[in-house]
Parts: sequence; C-alpha cells; structure tokens
Amino acid sequence: MIGPFRGGRTRAATGVPSQPNVFYMGQVNGGVWKSDDYGRTWTPIFDHESTQSVGAIAVAPSNPNIIYVASGEGLHRPDLSVGNGIYKSTDAGKTWTHLGLRDGLQIPALAIDPRNPNRVFAAVLGHPYGPNEERGLFRSSDGGQTWQRMINKNENTGASDVEIDPSNPDVMYASMWEAREGPWEDNNEVNGTSGGLFKSTDGGNTWHPLTNGLPKDLAQIYVAIAPSNTRRLYATVAIASGPLSFYRSDDAGENWSKITDDPRPSGRIGGGDLAIPRVDTKNADVVYSASTVTMRSADGGKTWSSFRGAPGGDDYQNLWINPTDPNIILLVSDQGAIVTVNGGATWSSWYNQPTAQIYHVAVTPTFPYRVCGGQQESGSVCISSRGNDGAITFRDWHPVGVIEYGYVAPDPLDADVIYGGGRSEVSKFHWSTGQVQNITPIPLRSAKYRTDRTEPLMFSPLDPHTLYFASNVLFKTTDGGNSWQTISTDLTRENPGIPASVGNLVPKGADKQRGVIYALAPSFKSIDRLWAGTDDGLIWLTRDGGKKWNDITPKELTPWSKVTQISASHFDDESAYASVSRFRINDNHPYIYRTHDGGKTWKLITAGLSDFGPVDTVREDPVRKGLLFAGTENSVWVSFDDGDHWQSLQLNLPHTSMRDLWIHGDDLIVATHGRSFWILDDIAPLREAANSFAGEDAHLFPPAPAYRVQRDTNTDTPLPPDEPAAANPPDGAVIDYYLARNASTPVTLEILDARGHLVRSFSSADRPDVTDADLKKQLIPLYWLRPFRSLSSEAGMHRWVWDLHYASPDSTHHEFPIAAVPGDTPRYPLGPTALPGSYNARLTANGKSHTAPFTVKMDPRVQVSPASLERKFQFERRLASLLSETSKAVMQAGSIRDPLQKLSQQASGPTRDAVQGLQNKLAGVLGAPAGFAAPPADAVTLTRVNGQVATLYGQVWQVDAEPTSAQSEAIATVEHDASDVMQRWDALKTTDIPTLNRALRGAKLPEVQLESNPHKEEAGVDEE
Repeated sequence: MIGPFRGGRTRAATGVPSQPNVFYMGQVNGGVWKSDDYGRTWTPIFDHESTQSVGAIAVAPSNPNIIYVASGEGLHRPDLSVGNGIYKSTDAGKTWTHLGLRDGLQIPALAIDPRNPNRVFAAVLGHPYGPNEERGLFRSSDGGQTWQRMINKNENTGASDVEIDPSNPDVMYASMWEAREGPWEDNNEVNGTSGGLFKSTDGGNTWHPLTNGLPKDLAQIYVAIAPSNTRRLYATVAIASGPLSFYRSDDAGENWSKITDDPRPSGRIGGGDLAIPRVDTKNADVVYSASTVTMRSADGGKTWSSFRGAPGGDDYQNLWINPTDPNIILLVSDQGAIVTVNGGATWSSWYNQPTAQIYHVAVTPTFPYRVCGGQQESGSVCISSRGNDGAITFRDWHPVGVIEYGYVAPDPLDADVIYGGGRSEVSKFHWSTGQVQNITPIPLRSAKYRTDRTEPLMFSPLDPHTLYFASNVLFKTTDGGNSWQTISTDLTRENPGIPASVGNLVPKGADKQRGVIYALAPSFKSIDRLWAGTDDGLIWLTRDGGKKWNDITPKELTPWSKVTQISASHFDDESAYASVSRFRINDNHPYIYRTHDGGKTWKLITAGLSDFGPVDTVREDPVRKGLLFAGTENSVWVSFDDGDHWQSLQLNLPHTSMRDLWIHGDDLIVATHGRSFWILDDIAPLREAANSFAGEDAHLFPPAPAYRVQRDTNTDTPLPPDEPAAANPPDGAVIDYYLARNASTPVTLEILDARGHLVRSFSSADRPDVTDADLKKQLIPLYWLRPFRSLSSEAGMHRWVWDLHYASPDSTHHEFPIAAVPGDTPRYPLGPTALPGSYNARLTANGKSHTAPFTVKMDPRVQVSPASLERKFQFERRLASLLSETSKAVMQAGSIRDPLQKLSQQASGPTRDAVQGLQNKLAGVLGAPAGFAAPPADAVTLTRVNGQVATLYGQVWQVDAEPTSAQSEAIATVEHDASDVMQRWDALKTTDIPTLNRALRGAKLPEVQLESNPHKEEAGVDEE
C-alpha cells in the first residue's frame, strides 16, 4: 500500500466508555479500524475478512471485548458498496466470526442489550437495487448464532436504524425505510412510504408505529435518545415528496413536533444521505446533527450553530459521544475519523487513515513514477511510487486539480501537466504553478450532452498528442484542449427503458433517462481504431477514427449492463476484453467478455471467479500474451490462459472494491475504493508462471531490472514511527525462486558480475552479525532496526532482495543512521555500491545450481557519467578494504591492551620492563580512542587512520558522484599513512610480541595472545 493517508467516507463509529482512549470506526469500503490513543493512530483489524464494506459497529456495554460488525454501508448513493452479513469478535477485534444475514447486503445499524451481550438487534436494509426477502429488523438471543425477524414489512422495505433506551433496555425504537436505487447515475433514488418509526416496550417482541405529529408520507427517519432523559427524543425526517425536517419528542415518541425551521441540521449530507442526530450524554438539551457540516444546538434543537465543518463540505456521517464524558467525541465523515477530548476545541487528524476511495489509476512518465487518481469526497491525488526519505510520506503526494470522481491522464510529453475528467469538466493542472484550467468541450451543460460522475479521459498510446474525453459522445483534442472535435454520434441506447429490478419505485422521468460512454480503449496497433462501452449496455468499435461506429454488443447484454472497462489487446487489433457490472440491476455475478474477431463473437470468461463480485476492471498484460488481471467489488484475479480460468491474486490485499488496475513496467497497480493505492512489485514471475515448471526441483525466476536508488536521503531527524507512511518498493534487485520441496542442504544465492566474479553471497545457514543480547544494548529503540533475514530453504515461492551492495566492511564502529525508517533501518557501514551493468544470480538448492541474468540500472535522475561512477566505485572498494584491514588491526591491538596492563602488575624486573616497553610501543601504534568532539591526534596511529578511513568511506559512499579533489587528496594521504602504520603494526606482531612472549615463558607468566577474530561493538551516537 502506498497511500495516500487521507481518509475516505466513514459511517460506523463507536468507542468504549470504560476505555476512553479506545475507538472503532468502519470505513464504508475500507474495513474496521481501531485506535487506542485517542485517534493519533489507527490500525486495521478486519483485513482478513471477505468484505470491507462496513455499516455499523457495536461494542457490548457489559463486555468491551465483544464487538459486532454489520457489513454493507447502508447508504443509498451512486457509489455505494454492499457486504455479506454480520461479524463478531470476542477478543476486542483480534479475531472474527461470520454470523449470518449474508443476503441482507446492507446493514446500517446494530444495538446490543446492555444487560446481555448475546442479545443483539440488526437493522437489515436489504438489496439497494432490487427486492429481496432478507430485510427488516432482526434479533438474536444467542450471540448471533441464529436470527429472528421482528419487523417485516415487504421485500422493498428494510430497517435503517435501531436504538435501545439505556435506562430501560426493554424500550426500543426502530426505523424502517422503503427505498430503491435505479441504474442511473442521477435521479436514481426513490423513497416509498411503507416504512416509518416503531417502538417496542417488551424487548423487541412486539412493535407499534409512532405517528403522532410526524408527516403522513414519512419516508426515512433517524432517532436519537437523550441518555440523561430518555423520554426526550430527536429525529431527522425525510418525506417521500422531498422536504426534510428536524423533530423532537418529550414523551418517548408518543407525540412529535417540528422543533426548528432552520434547514441546516436536517440537510442531506453531500451524497444525499439523511443527517444523523446524536444527543449529549449528560445534557438532554445539547444535540448534534451530522450533516454536510456538523451542527450543534444547546436549547433542545430550537437554534443551531456550526460545530465542525469546512468550505466545500466535509460531509459528516455519524458521531459517538462518550457516555461518561461528553467532551470525548468520535466524529466520522466523508474525510475519515477524528476525535476530540475537549468538546470540539481541537481534533485529531484524518490524514492518518489510508482509506481513500479511488476511481481510476494512471501513472506519470517520471522516475519514480507517480500514481494518480480521483479520490471520492476529497478531490484527487498523485503520489510517488517511491519516496526519497526511505518511505512514502506526506511529502510525496499532492492534489492535482481533478474532480473527485475523475479519470486522470498525465501528459506523456510534459511531466508538468496532469489532465483530469469527470462530469462535464476537463482539468489541466501544472505542477510548476499549481494552477488549474478547465478545458472542457462542454463549458455549459445542455441537453445535448450527458455525463456521469466518472468519464473516460485518456491519451492514445500511439499518438501522445491525442487526448480523448467521453460523454454520450466522444471528443478528441490534439492541442491540449484548446479545441475539441466530436468523433462519434450518441453511442447510448435510444430507449434503454426501466429494468425490472426497479419495481414500482420509479423516479419521475426515468423512462426517458439514457446512458453515457463509460469505457474507452484506444488501440495499441492502429491510431484509427477505438473501442467504446456504455453504462446502458452497448459496445462499439470504430476502425476509421470515429467516422463510422459499429455496434458489436454481445447479445447477452441487456439494457443497463454497465460496461465498466474495455482492454484493447497489445498483440493484435481484433482482440479485446470487456468487464461488465450488472450490480445496479440487482445482479451481483461477475461478467467478463473476450473477442478475438473484432467483436463479431464474444465469449463469457468467468470460470474460477467468485460467484459474488461484479467486475470493475480487466487488463491485459502488455508483455505476456494471455496474461490477464481483473478487479471485482471484493478481489483481484489473474488468468494465465486468456481468461479461460481465473485464480485469486489477493495476497495481502483487503477485500475492498478494486476499481481499476494498471500495469506499469513490471508493477501491477490497483486503485481501491476504500483502501487507497496498492502496488504489486515485479510481476515478472507471474509472466513466467504460465510456463509450467512443475517438474523442476527448484526454479529461479529472471529478475526484473533493478534501479540503483539511494535507500534514504533524509538528512534531518527522522519522522516519528507513529507518523503515517507507506513502505517504499524494495531497494535493490528482487530475486524470486521456487522450491518444490524442503532443501536437504543450505540454499545459497550468489550474485556475480559480468566477468563472473563473486559480488555477494547469501545462505539459508546465515546467522545475524549481532546477537539479540547485543542488539538490546543499542542506544536507540529496537523498533527502528531492520530485522535479520536469511534465505528460505522451505518448499514454496520465495522473494529475496539484494540491496545492490557488496559485503559490508569490517568496522570498529557500527551505527544506525539518522536516515532511519521504522522497522527498516540497516546497520552501517554497508558495502560498496554495485555499478550499473549486467549481473547473474546463481541459486543452489539440493545440489543443483540455477542461473538467471539481470541488469542494474542507474537512477535516471542522477546526472553522472559512467567513468565518474567507476572512479567512485574504485575509491569505495579501496576504502572498504582499508577499513576492514585497519579495523581488524585496531581490534586486535586493543585486545592485548588489558592483558598487557595486567602483566605489568604481575611481572617484575626485566620482564616488567619488557612488558612496559611493549605497552609503550603499542600505544604509539594503536593510539588513544578519540573522545567526543576531541581534535584529531597528530601522530599517525591505527586508531587515527581507521577513523579517517571510516570518515572518507562514508563521504564517498553516501552519494552518486565522483569524489572531490579534496577527498581524492585525503584518500591518497590516508592510504600512505595506513601503509606506514600497518607496517609498524606488522612489525609489532611479528617481532615484538614473540620476543615478549619468550620472556614471559621464562618468567612463567601467560603469553600475550592476539585474538584471531576480535569483535568490538559500540552503541550508536547522537547526531549533533
């Protein structure tokens, strides 16, 4: 996951009264998240479940470890998501169990009896786009094992809310809502009057309607109970004819009155959702309304003031108020979740939640490439696929002026320009100035043109000057939007009609509503060939640049079968793939079609796909023919045989909506509609996986080209570990291998240069250079450190990353650099950096070797000549060798300092004089350790030379540039000094120590022994 860390639409919100720092929130298609630090950080706790669409969360008042989650966001809007029932945790969210109500699809509310955590109520709204039986108010008395329907109206009316009186849990209120969504982007929601507000006084066994004072044609209602005076109720009310109001009851719902004429507290939220009321837990006169802006009243709802909001509308969806301290509030919105502990004076941030709802994905022609898309509710984003500071942080993304639902089209010729399209808007953004120009061909809306919220905008892959934009007709520009040409007639159905799924709840004028062009695929072979698909179920092909369009729709596509995407083949002009979603006509099955004859015939290719999961995207790999990827409303899939069979490629992806896919080089990118952008690095093994290697005992996949990029260029204090950040792609060469069985001997991996010389070797038998005990002595906390890894020798697929460094030199001093990344900070010094060029990886397993070539490329942003890099490399090798040599000498020499001091106290006479003589010689050769900020010693000693070598090595190693003249002179000087002091050290080892040892033997004293492998470890130091 690369981000952005900017929250998306969040509906479910709750906390734990006895643990005021703990909160849970549910993103409508991003799963369940938990914070135990008042919203400073959020952790996903629902990622392994089969849906991420969340409508409600409830914590049992009598046992905070018991949590129920209702899936399906329960909102009626154009980009809604659905779930698959109820989930339960009995360990505060560590593990989950599915409980049923699978076909309810949308469950927007839960209530738990405060006396009994097994007694739970679920408001099941049902299918948004058609009738279904499993809807209404349900109750379970056995912790969700079985469910009983307590209120049942009809197949079109479900429950939207349920509330329990905290002072008397036998008293309950339930809201029923008759509603239907149609397949249209606009004018698509209809409310009926079969719902209403109901009350029970016997724990939900029986219910009666509450109608006194409420509108006769009530369609939708949300109720809030004042905990400090439970006879006081508030309600937001919508009627079938449209108007909205805010009501109050002072007698437990028996009588109601409209309490204010102020339209703000009852105004619909940005997406059309009815506002949610909540009451202060200590003061019945203080009431909140979550709407476009969160409103607050302190006089029982009569007058209102803005409590939290911003220009443009944050669109608040819900809030939870701590029962014991009403100053603690969790507020959720279309921007994410925030917490206040001081009654709203200050709030936590929603820029710590990677729950962005992205529509489409495009990449910039830069290195590193940026990943771009429109973000529902917030705007747009282009985020770097790699951050300079060791991770992808807030420094690495920025809005780019695109409408929130839009396609993004980076200019292939000008990295400064980003185009965006949606509705009737086409934007042109400049990175250099931040200015945004609207260059739409439809500056004023008219009946002639129809647009959806998201409309195709893309460049021709064959002509980087040609940009297309779709409405109900297709436009083309070749001059950056200064002028546009219409290159199609209206490609939508003239009379698509009203699908049967809508039933009797038909919006006015729906029979005349038509669709738009929703999918576009310019050819990779011919500039004049384009494929187009509509949201009302047509597919078209032109072979002459738009002069003539041919209807090539598969006969199975009925009206309002939305063509979500078309992928033109990279390999021939007659092949294409089309994904189709019938979600909006109450059909949740997957549909992908394939043609190899220009649309004359189509084949449905869905074998292996989950039966539940409308398809949003299909992409053909541009490198390997027959390799396809697909994204559904809950998974990513791969096919190795042109779509004949599919298998899951979910891996660690949460089961959210996969709205778009893109292949850039060797990376597969997914735009999720609830969990931001994700990248699967290096899909080269997938390209080869189609070629069976089932008979091989081991297989080494050819690595993709590796870029020589600095791991982390941050020079300042590192970002704190709780600052949101995403992981960079691997720093180095990604090497994948497969073992058919556990290896009987250690597995080794060797890196060889173009001449066959060994560069680096790894083994499954490798052990850490530093023990756990020594690591715990480090000055810095261990959560910064990169954990030790060794090659795996177990059966299965494995991935190893060579960091493009030779083996680390020996050193008297190791440190963890200020260029630190939590959980991924290596111990310095690292080895010399490999030059760009050709290399080979050699895997040896079970006695057999396998070799695969790969290339190391230079960071294209670095302007340095190959000759300069070669000189830098040679300096690094010389200094690394000298660092190892002098470090071993320093540690060996240091290892005899204490024994000599002990001997000087034990010896007497000439023997003592001999010991002290060697001590003096050793001090002259070894020198004294330099203190903190102490000036360097004048004498040429091992310690001084070793320190100088380490300093110069760090200076040369840290940057991709040829050493300066001053550094070159300093290197020559230190090499000369090293030669001199090493000669003196060798003489001391070969002459002076043996001479002393003879004297010690004569005096019957222990001899001086040089350690063959001395080890010295120092804790990291503070950067001044």
